[in-house]
Amino acid sequence: MKAINSTTTNRKPLPITILQFGEGNFLRGFADWMIDKINSDGLTAHGVAVVQPIEQGISDLLNQQDGLYHVTLQGIKNGQPVKENRLISCIQTALNPYKEYNAYENLILSPDLKLILSNTTEAGIRYDDQDDLYACPPKTFPAKVTALLYKRFKKFGGNANSGLSIICCELIEDNGSTLRSYVLAHAKRENLGASFIQWVTNCCYFYDTLVDRIVPGFPSDSIHEIKEELGYDDNLVVKGEYFHLWAIAGDPQIKELLPFHRAGLNVVFTDNIHPIRTRKVRILNGSHTAMASLALQLNCLSVREAISHPLIRSYIRKMVFGEIIPVIPENQEQLCDYASQILERFYNPYINHYLKDIALNSLSKWETRNYPTVKDYYDKYKKIAPLSAFSLASLLVLYSGKSRISFQPNDAADAVHFIRSTFNPDTPGLWIKNILENRSVWSNDFTAVPGFIEQVGTAAANILTHGPEQELYRIIE
Repeated sequence: MKAINSTTTNRKPLPITILQFGEGNFLRGFADWMIDKINSDGLTAHGVAVVQPIEQGISDLLNQQDGLYHVTLQGIKNGQPVKENRLISCIQTALNPYKEYNAYENLILSPDLKLILSNTTEAGIRYDDQDDLYACPPKTFPAKVTALLYKRFKKFGGNANSGLSIICCELIEDNGSTLRSYVLAHAKRENLGASFIQWVTNCCYFYDTLVDRIVPGFPSDSIHEIKEELGYDDNLVVKGEYFHLWAIAGDPQIKELLPFHRAGLNVVFTDNIHPIRTRKVRILNGSHTAMASLALQLNCLSVREAISHPLIRSYIRKMVFGEIIPVIPENQEQLCDYASQILERFYNPYINHYLKDIALNSLSKWETRNYPTVKDYYDKYKKIAPLSAFSLASLLVLYSGKSRISFQPNDAADAVHFIRSTFNPDTPGLWIKNILENRSVWSNDFTAVPGFIEQVGTAAANILTHGPEQELYRIIE
């Protein structure tokens, strides 16, 4: 079987116009797939340089394959099965800025660079007023972007054409606008000057986005068959569903830089992304997060297994149609239709979307995806949304190390340590209270919803006493 690299494929070099923070499955199976599409249609000639946001990553593996890999998509379209295999050739190089800072800086200062693309997870866009902008590189993503832009500002003397477009794919509210506010906060804290702040404000464009495609990633269960089909020894295959949606809000010039619509891709350029984001994050992502922590404790491995479990299916449906949709201020019939389509996607027979992958960084995910439902439900009904509260209780029990399965959370180490070290089976309500009132773990003040902390504590105590399955059966009856 052939190796996959620039000598075994018909690959043409491209100028690096896009700096991509994040080398994970999602960006490679979503954004890079789209960029490759518009390149192959002759609409653009974008080369991508992939940057690891943290020291650990797969830049070395990407470079071993010269940035080449395949995306394989499967799903249902108009009631018929569809499949697509595509060789992605837009990535020109990958690097670890913690080890290759000079090469990273050369990319930052390149006159060809036009755009920054990112997915650093929900935990990536955060403001740290202790971060050192002059480190090589700074620790947090907003500080990296601030330092990057400041270097370009000085290199090109504040020329307006040296500004960049920044597109964030992190699943937080107003992702691009939030990043912009943090960049400006860093600039003011470090006294980088009024002219730099004006340049960032007027010459750099930050876009709020919403992304939607289920991308389980590397298909380890079927990789040998896929390699045979592709004819390449590709160790970076990304598997995803056929469905895709990208909503992008901001200055309309982005349509010229990334003319996705001209390639027939499902990309929406809009002035107001909030309704699209709210329904997707709360219904699709909120269901995933609630499902993962619970279904893992019932020995399910994938989304398809979980949604096929009668108790979990009933739980998710009741939560979506009884708690989430009623507090979204949109047409309820349209929301129900959208939710039905989402739940149908969960049954995709071609996709193994593993729950352990969904469970990555579940604390910040739950706060972003599920807490808004809790807050809005209380504001509207003056009651706690019981199924949403149960989802947090299930998550914290899973993280405690005392659930009925062996599970090692892949999340903020300090938060996981606090959850585990304070666990007390004799006073689970107090244990939950201490966790939910620890503002080093959470961004929100959960006491803003009276009775919520107590409800989560009661649910956690019941899960620990009766087991997740019995307690789930009780709350959905």
